[in-house]
Parts: sequence; structure tokens; C-alpha cells
Amino acid sequence: MAKRIEGTTPKQDGYRMPGEFEEQECIWMLWPWRNDNWRQGAKPAQVAYCNVAKAIAEFEPVKMCVPPAQYENAIARLGGTDNISIIEMTNDDSWIRDTGATFLINDKGGLRAVDWDFNAYGGLIDGLYFPWDQDAMIARKMCEIAGADSYRPGIVLEGGSIHTDGEGTVLTTEMCLLHESRNPDKSKAELEQILKDYLNAEKVIWVKDGIDPYETNGHIDDVACFVAPGEVVCIYTDDENHPFYQQAQDAYKFLCEQTDAKGRKLKVHKLCMTKEPCYLKDADTIDYSEGAIPREEGEISIASYLNYLIVNGAIILPQYGDENDELAVKQMQEIYPDRKIVGVQTTEVAYGGGNIHCITQQQPKA
Repeated sequence: MAKRIEGTTPKQDGYRMPGEFEEQECIWMLWPWRNDNWRQGAKPAQVAYCNVAKAIAEFEPVKMCVPPAQYENAIARLGGTDNISIIEMTNDDSWIRDTGATFLINDKGGLRAVDWDFNAYGGLIDGLYFPWDQDAMIARKMCEIAGADSYRPGIVLEGGSIHTDGEGTVLTTEMCLLHESRNPDKSKAELEQILKDYLNAEKVIWVKDGIDPYETNGHIDDVACFVAPGEVVCIYTDDENHPFYQQAQDAYKFLCEQTDAKGRKLKVHKLCMTKEPCYLKDADTIDYSEGAIPREEGEISIASYLNYLIVNGAIILPQYGDENDELAVKQMQEIYPDRKIVGVQTTEVAYGGGNIHCITQQQPKA
């Protein structure tokens, strides 16, 4: 049985969060089903999730966690697919990056995890749904299945709000981590120390803003991530009319001036934005419920190519049917010459509030 670790931190115990580009054991996912978040009864979203899972499964195992009422449906859609396991697990929504465990490793083959607090992106201040008690249990259930002892820092944090290079540097945004709905009792310095202690880091690079202020309060995984130690990729556009022009320009210029924990000046790659913004369609097919924020026809969806997943030997990259889809693939192939770039059409996931990185969580190879 996986246990809680009390009285020490990962840094004290020699555990670290590795970079996503390091070798992985498997990828975890959570099945979408909420008809008050996903259009058309979540059926198009389920197709997109299945396509992402199958793309990942070409490279490494996938653990798809599914609520009891959807278990037979998931088996019918994914059962028998090589490298995909279906695990029954109750959930409130399907963003395992944010609800799931942040796995840690040491240099002796050990696996542990951080189990952050979760409050549905803002709790009673500006949270997206209520209740969220089942999502708050996801990380613990993952640890139990993986056999990973876990730490509880006692702060609200979603996995999409952090990236690490595995060598002591963490990327995050002020917009999210310092938001009043996360940890209002903690200062920036206190939060930075917790990140250093629980991810085993020496330096936190604070990008000012994300591009999703209303749903995730601006997660970093739509804006920038580590390609390798000393190397990051950042969203970029020259189109002054693009809704995310200023945030992209500011993040790129800021990162170009930064150094990592080892004193290296960051090499910053540009990744294009979609040519056209993505707007929600068929909002009238999304059920109304008092437990979820209503979705409105034509509201902007955060369609970022940066919300990709690194797996063993490949990149699983969002595609939107946009004019810049091909350019994004080309740019990513130049950034990752040794990995296969696999594009998956995930506009449906964007309609729900995230993308490929948001719906996955890697378990590193111990």
C-alpha cells in the first residue's frame, strides 16, 4: 500500500520531478463524460480522447481511467487496443494533468509523487465546477495503483501550471499561482520555496501571464515548456490582431532574457499560434447545471499548439484544422529532430477548456 510521507520533502529525500523529455513508464488519462461541459453529450470529446490515447499507445502504455457509468462504453471504444489499459475510477472531470499526481524519481530507481490540493480551478471564488471531491482523490488513487508513496505540500496547484527541466529549474506563471483563488495566504516567496522543496528545484522562472485567464487562470502549458535543459519553446505570433498577441510577445521576450538554475541563458524556440482563433460551436447542445459554469456560443477556446505531450520517441501535437497546422508540425520537427511528430485533431478538447497536455499525465521511468 502506498503511504503518505510526513516530516520530509522530496528535496531532503533526494527525489525530483524529471523533465517531460526524460524516459517515461506510461501516460495516464481520464475519460470525458460531463454533458454540462462537453458538447453533444461528450461523444465528440470521447472520440478525440480515444484518438489521443491510440496515438500515445504507439510509443508507450496508456492507463485510461473511467467512471463506472462509462466503463462499458470505454471498453467498447478502446478495449483490445494494444498498450491501453482501462481502469475504473470515479472522477468529476477529465483533466488528469491538473488533478493527477506529479511523479518524482531518484537516482536509485525510486518512484514517489506529490499530491497537490485541487479546487476545480478556483474553488468558491471562480472555480469551474462543484463538487470536485472525486477529482481531489485522483492523485491518491494513481499513487495507490502505481505503488508510489506521496507527499502533501498542502497548497492548491494544478499540474498544468508547472514545467520543469529536471535539473533544478521550474517554469510557471504569476497569473495562475498568485491568483486569489489558489493560495491567498501564501506570498510569492513562500510559494516559490514550496516549489523548490517539492519538485527539488533551485530556481523558479515566473512568466507573467498565461493566455487562459478565465478557465485555468493562465496555465504555463499553453505558453512555454522545456525542450531540454537550457532550452524552451514559446508561443509566438507577429499578428497584432491575434487575441494572444501581447501575451505571446511578452512571454517570448521575457524568456529570451532568462537563465536557468545552472546559469545557462535559455535558448528559446518560437512555436506559431493558430491563424484563426477557435470559437465554441453548438453550445446549445451542452446541458445546463448549477454545478458548472455555463458555456456560451462563440466564446473563445484556447487552441494552443504548445499544449502538446512529449512521449518516448515522439511528440503528440494538437491540430485544429487551421491554416497553421502544417507549420506547427514543421516547426516542431525542427525543434525535436529526433522525435516523430504525430498530429491529432483535438478541436473538441479545446472546446472543453484544454488540450493534449491537459488531458494526460506522464509517469516517468523509475
